[in-house]
Amino acid sequence: MPSLKDLRNRIASVKATQKITKAMQMVAAAKLRRAQAAAESARPYAERMSTVLANIASNTAQEGAPRLIAGTGSDQVHLLLVCTAERGLCGGFNSSIARLAREKARSLKGQGKTVKILCVGKKGFDAMKREFASDILDTIDLRAVKRLAYADADAIGRRVLQMFDAGEYDVCTMFYSEFQSVISQIPTAHQIVPARFDNDSAQDDAAVYEYEPGEEEILEDLLPRNVSVQIFRALLENSASEQGARMSAMDNATRNAGEMIDGLTLSYNRQRQAQITKELIEIISGAEAL
Repeated sequence: MPSLKDLRNRIASVKATQKITKAMQMVAAAKLRRAQAAAESARPYAERMSTVLANIASNTAQEGAPRLIAGTGSDQVHLLLVCTAERGLCGGFNSSIARLAREKARSLKGQGKTVKILCVGKKGFDAMKREFASDILDTIDLRAVKRLAYADADAIGRRVLQMFDAGEYDVCTMFYSEFQSVISQIPTAHQIVPARFDNDSAQDDAAVYEYEPGEEEILEDLLPRNVSVQIFRALLENSASEQGARMSAMDNATRNAGEMIDGLTLSYNRQRQAQITKELIEIISGAEAL
C-alpha cells in the first residue's frame, strides 16, 4: 500500500498533467475555429473544379484525352500519398488514416501490384514504416509551416506530377481525414492521378458551355492545377480534423485526470483517517496500561 507521501505526490503529479491537458484542449479549440473555416472555404472551390473538369472530360474523346485522365494504360505501380499530422496526442486521427493506407497497400500487394509510399507528416511515416519501410520513398516535413498555404500543397503536387511524367507510377491515391465535427473525422481515400470524377458531377450541372480555347487545351492547364487543389483541400481537412480530434482527446484526458484525482484523494483521506485512528488506539491503550 502506498504511503501518504506517495499519494500526495501522485495527486500533485496528476493535477499538473490535468493542467497541461486542459491547456492543450483550449489551444486546440482556438486553432479549430480557424482550421474549420479554412477547410469549409476550400470545399466549394475544389468541388466546383471537379464538376467543371468532369463536364469537359465527358465531352472529350477517350483517344485524345490527356494522360492525367486517360492514365498510362496500366495500373501496375501505385503511389500512396499518406497525409497525416506532424504531432500526436490527437486520439485516433493519425492511426485511422494509416490503417486505411495499410489496408490499401496490403490489398494491392496481394494482387501482385507494386506499391510506393510518399508520406506527408511524421506520424504517417512512423505508422507505415513498421510494415512498409522498404516501400516508403520519402517523408515531406511540414513542421516548419505555421499556417498552411496553397504554395505548400503546390510543391507536393508538382512532385507528384514530376514522378508521373517520369513514369515512376501509374496510379496515385491520396489518404486523408475529412472533417465532419469535433467528434467525427472520416478517413478518406481519393484517387488523384489519373483523375477520377463522380459520374453525377457532370449531370448535376444542366447548363451547356462553349469553351475557348478548346477543351483539350483547358484540360491540359487545369488538370495539373487540380492535383494541387485536391492536395490543398486534403491538407486543410486534415488540419481541422487534427485539431478536432486533439480537442476531444484532451477533453477526455482532462476528465479522466479529474476522476483519478478524486479516487486518489479518497484513498488518501481513508488512509489518513485509518492512521489517525490507529494512533489514538495506541495512545488510549498505553494510558489504560499505566
